[in-house]
This record gives sequence, C-alpha cells and structure tokens, in this order.
Amino acid sequence: MSDLPLLLPPDRVPEGARSWRTADTARWSAAVPARWSHPLWAVAALVAGIVWSIAAAPDEVCTADQPCGTSWTSVTLSVLGLLTLYWIWRQPRLALPGLLLTVAGAVADSGFTALVEGPEDLFLLAAGAFAVTGLAHRLAAARRQRTLAEEAAGDLRHPLPPEARDFRRGRFSFVLASVLLAVAVFAFWSAEQVASGYEDRAANATRVAAEVTGVDVADEDVSELTVALPDGATRTVDTVFPEDYPVGSTVVLAVDGDWTRLVAEPYDVFGWELLLLATAVPGLAFLSNGMAGHRRQRRLDTTRLPVLRVLVREGDEDGRTWVYAADDLSAAQPVLSFNSLFTSDSDDDPDEHGAPDGEHPHLTEAEKAAARQKLEEQEQELVAALRGVFPPSALREAVLFGAPYAGGEIAFLAPCDGDDGEVEAERSVTPVKPAVPGLFPPPQGRGPGAGQARRGSSDPAARARAVAALSLAPGPQPLTWSADRVSRGLGLFLLVFQGGGMWVLLDGGFSWQWIFLLLGVPWLVHSVSTALNWRVTADRNGVWVCGPWRVRHVPWTEVTDVHQRADALTVELKGGSEIELSPVGLGTLRGRRGGTSAARRAADSLRALLDHPELRPTEVADAREQGMPLGPVVVTLAVLWGAVVLML
Repeated sequence: MSDLPLLLPPDRVPEGARSWRTADTARWSAAVPARWSHPLWAVAALVAGIVWSIAAAPDEVCTADQPCGTSWTSVTLSVLGLLTLYWIWRQPRLALPGLLLTVAGAVADSGFTALVEGPEDLFLLAAGAFAVTGLAHRLAAARRQRTLAEEAAGDLRHPLPPEARDFRRGRFSFVLASVLLAVAVFAFWSAEQVASGYEDRAANATRVAAEVTGVDVADEDVSELTVALPDGATRTVDTVFPEDYPVGSTVVLAVDGDWTRLVAEPYDVFGWELLLLATAVPGLAFLSNGMAGHRRQRRLDTTRLPVLRVLVREGDEDGRTWVYAADDLSAAQPVLSFNSLFTSDSDDDPDEHGAPDGEHPHLTEAEKAAARQKLEEQEQELVAALRGVFPPSALREAVLFGAPYAGGEIAFLAPCDGDDGEVEAERSVTPVKPAVPGLFPPPQGRGPGAGQARRGSSDPAARARAVAALSLAPGPQPLTWSADRVSRGLGLFLLVFQGGGMWVLLDGGFSWQWIFLLLGVPWLVHSVSTALNWRVTADRNGVWVCGPWRVRHVPWTEVTDVHQRADALTVELKGGSEIELSPVGLGTLRGRRGGTSAARRAADSLRALLDHPELRPTEVADAREQGMPLGPVVVTLAVLWGAVVLML
C-alpha cells in the first residue's frame, strides 16, 4: 500500500504508548504454538481411541444379579468426555482439568486395570497423553506471547477509554445454556421418576423364576417375551435384548398382580439419558463460553492494560481485523487477526436514514451542498462496484489495549475512514489468531484486503447501508430475501424438538405434564413456521412481509426503519407499530463469527432502498414472490403427529 495510514488524533493516544515494531512482532509470531499441537490432531486421536475402545468392548449382559438400569456415572463421564473434546479446541484451560477428571472418574468407576486391558486402551491413554502435552504447549506459548507483548509495551498501563467499556459478552451463551440445561434437568428428573416408580412397585412384588416359551422380535427397540410361570400361567414381558433370552431359558420376574417385569431389565430410560447427553453437553459448552467471555470482558473493563501502537486494516471477504507492526507502512506482513464489533451502535438514531433537503430546514446551505456531494460520491462508488472495481482498504493507526496472545481478547481505538477526525472503539469477539500459516490455507481472496465499504463511515448502520447500496443495481424485478440454510436448519431442529417433546409428553397418556404442550407448542409452531419459510420482498409499491400466519404489504411511505437485532427481523412503521419475524436463523451467533445472515442482508438492503428510492424495483411482486405462510401447515402436522402418538 503506497498511501500513508490514517492517524489517530494525538490526544487519543495514551501517554507513553509504545509502537509495536517489526522486530518485536517477529519474536511474538515465532512464539506461536507448533503445528503438532493443533487441537485437530488431539481431538482426532481421542475420537479414534474412543471409537476403537467402544467397538472392542464386550457387550454387557443384563442379569438378575446385575440388572440394567440407570448408570449416571457413565452418563456423567460421557458428558465430561464430550465436553472435554470441545474444550480442547476452544478452552484449553478447561480441557486439562476436564481430561484429568474424566480419567479419574473412569479409574474410580472401573479400576485402573480395566483401563489397560488391550491395545485399544493403550492407544486411548497415549492419545490422552498427547492431548495433555499439546494443551500444555499451547498454554505455555500463550504465556510466552503475552510476556513478549507486555515487554514491548513497557511498564506503563492504561485503563480502557470510556467508549470501549461495558461491552456485554456472554448473554447469548447464557440464554442458550439456561434453556439446554433446563431440558437436561427435566430429562434427569424424568428418568429418576421412571426408576423410582419401578423401585416402589418392585418393593411389594414377588420374584419368580419363569421359562421362556416364545420370543417375538419386533422391528422397534422393544420386543416381547412369552414366559410360563410355575403355576402354569403365561405372561408377556418387554425386553430390549431378545437375543439374550432364547426359548427354553429361565428368567427372573418381578410379579405384583398383573404387573410383570424382567428383573434383569427393570425399566428403559435410554431415551432420557440420550436427551440429557444431547442437551447437557452443548448447554455446559455455552455456559463455559459465556463465563469465559464475561470474565474477559470484566478483566478488560476493570484493570489497567498494556497498550501498543499498531496499524490495522479490514479484510474484504471475512471482515476480520488484521493487525500490522507500527512500522510496516506497506502492510506487507500481518501479525494477527480477529473478528470485532463496535462497542456502540447507533441503530436507534432517528435521523440515520437522512432525508431530502426540503425535509431538513435546519441544515445550512453548506451542509446541504456537502450532503449532495456525498450522495454523488456514493453514486460513483455504486457505478464502480457494478463494474467490479472496489476501493482498497484503508490502513489506519490504532492502539491495542491488552497484551495479545493466541486465543486472547483485546480492544482497540482507530480513526474512522473519513476526514472528520472521529475515532471508533472496537472489541474482539473471536479469539486472537496469529497470522502464520495454519493447517489449511484460507480461501483465495480472504485475508487482509479491501474492506473500505464497511469502514467507510463512523456509523456502523451507515456502513452497512453503504455496502448494501453498492450491491444493488436498478432493475425491474422485485427483490426477495428468504430463509437461508442456517435458518431452515434451525427450523428443522425446532421441528424435530417439537415432535420429540410431543412424543415424550403424550406417550404416557393424560398427565399434568401436558401443561408443557399448552405453553411450548404454540411458540414452537410459530418459530418453526418462521424459521423455515420467512420471506421479505421489495417491489415498486412497498415491502411484502411473509410471516408464519399471513403476508402483509407495507407501502414505502409507511416504513420508517428496518433492522435485525438478536434473531429477529423487524420492520418499523409509522405510528410506532412494527412487524417482527423471529427467529430468522441465529443472526447474533453468525454476526459474532463474522458471517452475514439472510436477515441481516435483508435489513441492510431495505434500509438502502429507503435511502435510495432510485434503486427500488419498477415492477410489482406476484403471489409466488410474496411467499406463503407455513403456520397452518405446521399446525396440521402437529395435530396429526399428536393423534398418531396417542393412538400408538
């Protein structure tokens, strides 16, 4: 890059802040973890060892002396093991105690000798040792990088500037964790209800030895045994393992009147254990992420931090912030990168859309002329974008707050891309990643490059509208934004969750638990219908919004704002009313990962159309383009599914 970087105003540079120069960044980059310690290798080795051990383990046979039932120790070890695999990748500080607790629990449950019975066990132990070595190496490398960054910053420490503080982290993770863990607790409670119900009934039952006279192997999980009691009567009992009871064999039954159970298989709570496993692991993962994010946020907000003067630039494809040494004026070698978010958002600014000159009588003639010039510049940028010519990313001076290291979190101040002298504050929302060759090279075109469109203004919303305006070309056809793969994936997940929940609650007949149907199914139906099939269409006359129950048309004159927050797409109307679509595909999570959802593109594009009426389509959307509500279909499916469950 030949141009000089945009400089921070001198009064915004902390006193005594040192420049992070090439010699210092070279030492920092040389201290990155070695390739052999990449978490992919440790996770792959552990998964291979676990699969081998499970495949080589002998099948456990349920007997009257050792009946099959709840095994919360095994479930707990499974939860901890799966969670540790995730922590190896994302939370190395938690992965070490997770591995140690998993091994200690396995030793306490089965004994040490049971862990080294065959080659598969030795392989699994070797994989665990390799994972521990890699984790220790990664943590040591992070400490080394942090030390090098602190040495380069000197002894002075500074607090975060006010505009960079109070950046809330972890709320989304905490919400997801609370929902998932609540389901896990419900699964545990339900399994315990089944177990306690059997124990109460079996306490008054009589144990009887009976002969198996017939085996009816069903296609489903549960088969039936026909047994002959000593008094000549016959009974049928359920079994999950019919192959263990051939005709002529003897089984022990618990009999209490007409109630009969195999003592070896008293009850089946596998479904509840599986539900607990499927919700506890991601729930605890989200909880640990939220706690780590909140802890890092508080550390940045409340402690005095080392500061480093650097250069930054934004990537064109991935939107990542790339950091360069302060003396690397040509931006030849990036040092590190991360995704970041602005610490303030002006989406609620009532004047953010702008207006024609006649609607702003308070503007002076000079301000009106400047606004017209800015509009002309935006039109020129639009023409250039249509020709495939994009402006280069601006290289800017910045001040990093916090010692950067692999997997860490930092904040920075940098000038806005303009001549107004404004400064913006941002915080990292993904771990710091050293800019060194990894296991897999980034896709072509990704990396430090053109990112001017998003940084073209101090207002994040204005930047997003500028990007959308550059991507829109005047034309006759209506513009449509609809559910993308992530949104439909979320809808399918909720649909399966709805079906499973209805099966669990209805399978046992009428119960007080049906209150969960009244509370949860309407919300699930609404959410499934929206996530699977939401659609927004812009035509000559206005905006068509297809929700779960109906399609609404709003003239352009009635639309005041369109925004996407959390996981909702909202069209605000005159008079204070609004139309909201939710959920629309994990928008918050994708934004924190640097991605862009269909709902975000829809909001940015519609706001650009509000600012630039000349970009609006010239034709009217037909019925196919307007969309069709899916709510009635989902309701019908839910009713049919409920009827099937009750009849079965």
